[in-house]
Amino acid sequence: MSEQLVAVGVLSRPHGIKGEIRLIRYTDSIDVFLGEVFLQKSNSLPKKAEIISSRIHQGVALVCFKGFSDRSAVEVLRGQTLLVSRSFLPEIESNESYLCDLLGFSVVLDNTDEVIGKLEYVSFPGGQELWSIITPEGKEVLLPAIPEFVLEVDTNAQLIRINPPKGLLELYK
Repeated sequence: MSEQLVAVGVLSRPHGIKGEIRLIRYTDSIDVFLGEVFLQKSNSLPKKAEIISSRIHQGVALVCFKGFSDRSAVEVLRGQTLLVSRSFLPEIESNESYLCDLLGFSVVLDNTDEVIGKLEYVSFPGGQELWSIITPEGKEVLLPAIPEFVLEVDTNAQLIRINPPKGLLELYK
């Protein structure tokens, strides 16, 4: 597959009886949730799918896939990652970044420049953005990605400056 795919959400659970499924989305725009997309189970290869409708219902994104017309049919999609071609993503401002572009960036403490590790993965449990940082020793550090803790993202230097809450890093030693 030559095109670059970007994760834009995870399918959560069926909604109603007509084949809609809840989507935990990683993007503010719902425009990317129409047409050709890709679905991926765990570490398997992505498979093409087509979203035929999408809408927001009580703040939750709901999508409907071609060929999945009822609740039972769409149940098999639960937990799969929704990916789109990078070319489908909307343009962003010069001071913005897509999360996928930050993966691999070095993460350092703001006050000491001590390297904590590299940003490995971003998840959204309960709707909260959570960063997985892998230390040089191979340990995982989980950091809630909120403005109080993530102070600066320098895309040119591929560097993220953080100020984690007191005691957080000690939990991982």
